[in-house]
Amino acid sequence: MASGGGDVKFKQTTVYAMCVALALGAAMPAEAAATKKQAAKYNKSKQVKTKAEPRAEQQDADDLLLKSSAVVVQDQSSGEVLFEKNSDAVLPIASITKLMTAMVVLDAQLSLSETLSIGHEDVDALKGTSSRLKIGTQLSREDMLLLALMASENRAASALSRHYPGGAGAFVDAMNHKAAAIGLKDTRFADPTGLTAANVSSARDLSKMVAAAAHYPLIRELSTTTERTVWAAGRPVTFRNTNGLVRSPASGWEIALQKTGYIREAGKCLVMQAWLSNRPVVIVLLDSWGKLTRIGDANRIKRWIENAALPGGRPSASLSRRPAG
Repeated sequence: MASGGGDVKFKQTTVYAMCVALALGAAMPAEAAATKKQAAKYNKSKQVKTKAEPRAEQQDADDLLLKSSAVVVQDQSSGEVLFEKNSDAVLPIASITKLMTAMVVLDAQLSLSETLSIGHEDVDALKGTSSRLKIGTQLSREDMLLLALMASENRAASALSRHYPGGAGAFVDAMNHKAAAIGLKDTRFADPTGLTAANVSSARDLSKMVAAAAHYPLIRELSTTTERTVWAAGRPVTFRNTNGLVRSPASGWEIALQKTGYIREAGKCLVMQAWLSNRPVVIVLLDSWGKLTRIGDANRIKRWIENAALPGGRPSASLSRRPAG
C-alpha cells in the first residue's frame, strides 16, 4: 500500500508539474507578445524622438552663435527681418548717435564749406576722452561731418551741434524730432556725440535709423571713407575709419554705410548697411563686450546670408560647426 500510495503521490506531482508547465507555456507567449508590443512602442517612440532632435539642433544653430546682446538683420529692400535677438531691448547706443547728428546737420541745409571751430565747450567733460582736434582747430562743416562719421570724433560732433541755428540745445531737440518723424519709438537723444548713456535706442529702431541715413549720399560716402588727412592747428593729421571691415580690402565686404560706437555702458556697437548676395542688408549689433566680437558677429551673419543663397545651402548647420568669435 505504501508503494502504491507513493506511486499515486508521484503521479499527482507529475500531473501538477505538467499543468504548471502548460500554464507557463501558455503565459509565456502572451508575455512575449506583450513585451514585443512594448518594445515596438518604445522603438517607435525612440524613432520619433530621434527625428525631432535634428529640428531642435536646427533651431539652436539658428542663433548663429552671436555674442552681441541685441541684434537685427533686415533685408532693406523688402523690409523682412531675417534675424533678431532682443530687438526691442532699449540700450545705450554710444556713437551710433552720430548718424542722427549727421542727418540733422544735412536736413538743415547749412553750408558744408562754412568754417567751424573747436571750442572749450566741445571738450569731453563726461568721460574724459581725448582728441587730436585741439581747441581752436578750424575745419569746414563737411570735414567735421567726415571726422564725426569716419573717425567718431566727439569734438567734431559737438562743434556741429554748437554751430546749428539755436545752438546745441536746439540741435538735440531736432534730433529727437527727427527720431519721431522716422518712426523711432524707443529712441531718445540727450547729446550729439553718444558719450552719455542717456542716448538710447533698440536694435529694431536702429534698423530704421540706418535705413533712413542710407538715403543721404554724403553720409554713405563719409562713413565709409577709409582715411583722410586734414589740416588741424596748422599741421596735417591723419584720421582712419573706426571700422576694421572698411579699412581692410581683404574683408570681402561691400559696405554702403556704417557706424561704430563704444562707451562702457553700451559695450561695443556696430551698425551697417551692406550688400550681401546682391541685396541691401541692414545689420545692427549692440552691446558686444569682446574686443573683436562685433566684427566676428558681422562676419558670421555675412556667411549665413551668403550660404543661404547657395543651392541647397544650409547656413545654420554650417555655422553651428564654427567656433564663436
